[in-house]
Amino acid sequence: MFTLSKTRLAALAAVPAMILAVLASRSAPPCSPGESGLLVPEGFCASLVADGLGPVRQLAVSPGGDLYAAISGGSRLFGGGGVAAFRDRNGDGKPEEHASFGPRGGNDVKFHEGQLYLALPDRILRWKLPSGALAPTGDPETIVADLPVGGNHAAKSLAFPGGNVMLVNIGSATNSCQQQDRAPRAKGLDPCRELERRAGIWQFAADRPGQHFADGKRFATGLRNTEALAVQPGTGAVYGAVMGRDQLGDSWGMSPEVNANDPAEEMVRIEAGDDFGWPYCYYSNEAHKKVLAPEYGGDGHEVGRCAKAKNPEIAFPGHWAPLALAFVTGKALGAKYDGGLFIAFHGSWNRAPLPQAGYRVVFTPFADGHPAGTYETFATGAGGPTSLRATGVALGKDGALYISADQSEKIWRVIKR
Repeated sequence: MFTLSKTRLAALAAVPAMILAVLASRSAPPCSPGESGLLVPEGFCASLVADGLGPVRQLAVSPGGDLYAAISGGSRLFGGGGVAAFRDRNGDGKPEEHASFGPRGGNDVKFHEGQLYLALPDRILRWKLPSGALAPTGDPETIVADLPVGGNHAAKSLAFPGGNVMLVNIGSATNSCQQQDRAPRAKGLDPCRELERRAGIWQFAADRPGQHFADGKRFATGLRNTEALAVQPGTGAVYGAVMGRDQLGDSWGMSPEVNANDPAEEMVRIEAGDDFGWPYCYYSNEAHKKVLAPEYGGDGHEVGRCAKAKNPEIAFPGHWAPLALAFVTGKALGAKYDGGLFIAFHGSWNRAPLPQAGYRVVFTPFADGHPAGTYETFATGAGGPTSLRATGVALGKDGALYISADQSEKIWRVIKR
C-alpha cells in the first residue's frame, strides 16, 4: 500500500496538485478498464498524464519527446498559461516536470524547425526553446497578426507541409452564408463574399515575423471549418477533417434521419487551388455525393454547380465535429496502425431528435497513401457515450498516443501492453 509519513506529507504540501495526483496514481492498477476515465481496445493501456488543466485543446510533441498542449482558458494547475508543457524523464508516462507560458485562448500548437508555434484566434506566435529547456525564457515572436475573427469558428489551426510554408485554417463566420445566419429558410448570399477572408486555408511564410493577414494567399477554399489539419509523413500531403454545416432539419424541414446524417464530416486531401464547395455544396451521406445546399436551391439530391467541388477521401457521420488528426509512424501500437490516422471527434449537438453521437477517437487505416475507406472507434469515455469531448491527438516519440479532452480537462497516454 502506498503511504506517506506526516513529515513527508508536510514537505509535499507546496507541491502542485498535479504532482500529488501523479504520485498517488502509482498505487493504482495501471490498466484497469475505465480506471483512467478512457476506454480503449483490449491489449492497450490508458493512463492519465494530467488533470485539472482547464479547456485543453490540441497537442504537439517536441523533437526531444516533450508534450505540449494549447489551453484555451484558465487552468487550476498552471495559473492561466496558454501553453502547458510536460517532461517525462524516465519514460513511465508520468511527467516529473511541467511548465506553463504564453497567452490564453489558443487552439493549436505545432513544432516546425525546432520552434514552437501557437495558433490564437487573431494571430500566430512562435517561441524558440533554449537547448534542453521545457519552456522559453523570452517573449514570443508574432509571425502573423490581424487574422479574421468574429462570428462562428474563430479557432485557428496550423500545418507545415515543407519548406518555408505555414498553412492556417480560417473557419467560416457563418453556418451556410445565409442572408440572415441560421434563420429558417433564409437564402444564401451568392456570391458568398465571406470566402474572400474565411472558410479556407491560407498560406504564409513560416519563418518571417511581422506578417499580416493581407500578406498571405488563399491556398484552398470552400472548407467550412478545418481545425483538424495534419501533414502525412513521407509525402508532405496535407489532410484535413472538415466540420459540415448544421440545421438541415431546423432550417429546411428535412427529416430527422437526414438532419442527423447530413452533411458528412469530410476527410479531405488539400492541394493548392482546391475548392470543396462550401457554402454552395455539401457531401451527403444519404446521396453519397456532393449536392447543392438548400440555401442555393438544392433539395438534398440535385448536384448542379457542385459537380466541380472536390470530393472527400472518406466521409464520416454528420455533426461529429472533428478537431484534430495524428498520423502514425512505426509499429509501437501494433502493425495495423502503422501509416494510419487517428481523429479526435468532439461530438455532436445537432442530431436531435435522434441521439447525439461522435464523442470518440477514431482510427482509419491508409493504403497506398490514401484512406482505405474504413474506420473504427479507438477510444471513448468511461462515463458514458457522450463523456469524451476529444480535442487533441498526438504521437509520442516512443509511439504512444496522447489524447486530450477539454470538458474533462485531461490528457491521457495510450500504449500497447
